[in-house]
Amino acid sequence: MADVAPRPAPRAPLAGRPPKAEKEKERTSGTLVIGLGRFGSAIALTLERLGHDVLAAERSADIVAQFTGRFPLVEADCTNPEALVQLGVHDFPVAVVGVGTSLEASVLIAGNLVDLGVPQIWAKAISAEHSRILRRIGVHHVVLPEADAGNRVAHLVSGKLLDYIEVEDDFTIVKMRPPRETQGFTLEQSQIRKRYGVTVIGVKPPGEDFVYATPDTRISANDILIVSGSADLLERFAARP
Repeated sequence: MADVAPRPAPRAPLAGRPPKAEKEKERTSGTLVIGLGRFGSAIALTLERLGHDVLAAERSADIVAQFTGRFPLVEADCTNPEALVQLGVHDFPVAVVGVGTSLEASVLIAGNLVDLGVPQIWAKAISAEHSRILRRIGVHHVVLPEADAGNRVAHLVSGKLLDYIEVEDDFTIVKMRPPRETQGFTLEQSQIRKRYGVTVIGVKPPGEDFVYATPDTRISANDILIVSGSADLLERFAARP
């Protein structure tokens, strides 16, 4: 018998077997979060606040006690595949492995989820080697929170960028102030894409709503630009006076 000890939860569906229609709804919208460290608990709390169905699993009784009543959760050792089956893992289209301090536990849990056919698996990694192992066993999305945060902050503190989001394959989106040479001109006049290889997605004038950019969009000194492109080209564009 797997080590699964249910804890009180504010939602009734956790007690007993939900009807078929409800199980189908969970299959399209529910998220199983495994591990309630800083990463996993932040995900579970945010999903709950946004109104998504979430079930969290944590092996530490002390940590479970800290979060009881804040979102549905159970005490379970998910390195055991039988525990995942008892939790109803097949009812969840998305699972998040928030365990990072124990490489062995992280890999075992992720491997169990892969073997059980979870459609989307997200997992936290604490190193490049950890990330490589998770990808090799079939995890769909690997997150390195510390490395990603460090990379983002480095771009912000070293230049004029207000925000920085690296999507993938060197495609990046930034929030920035417009260089002087673009101020007072429309996008068609300034030819930003042709001259710098980046694309202005939208403009946020002070005190006004965000607007998607068109060739006729005129940029002013106090605007905030949302710009996409490769990281190197964006850095060069943002470095313009």
